[in-house]
Amino acid sequence: MKKMILTLAIAVSSLAVFAGEVNVSSTVLRSFSTDFTDAKEVKWTEANDYFKASFVLNDQHVTAYYSIDGVLFGTTRNISSLDLPLSLQANLKKEYSGYWISDLFEVSGTEGTQYFITLEQADKKVILRSDNSSKWSTFKKLAKA
Repeated sequence: MKKMILTLAIAVSSLAVFAGEVNVSSTVLRSFSTDFTDAKEVKWTEANDYFKASFVLNDQHVTAYYSIDGVLFGTTRNISSLDLPLSLQANLKKEYSGYWISDLFEVSGTEGTQYFITLEQADKKVILRSDNSSKWSTFKKLAKA
């Protein structure tokens, strides 16, 4: 399940969007309306074995992933560095002061909350992950062209 949430979060941009209206099952719609009663601007996307709902909740853009049976297995949302736990903020300042943040999001699922951050310098990019909210680990390193 953890790999599935991670894969979904990283591959959000690679989802297949079908032309026309997405046919979301009544089970998934019921689950969604129970889980997110105040959601606005809901847009649905369908993949082979799950549904993705992108919406606004409390002035934040959120994405929720549902199984075809209507089970919520994770959410993602972009966050500010100020929304990170203090230990993660301190570690960024100490270890990555020469970098700027180009992407930061939170992944929440049945196994807890993870944070992913993309940091950049002129010639390189590093993606960090935190599973336990206390320290970062390197997820991927990239050289910029």
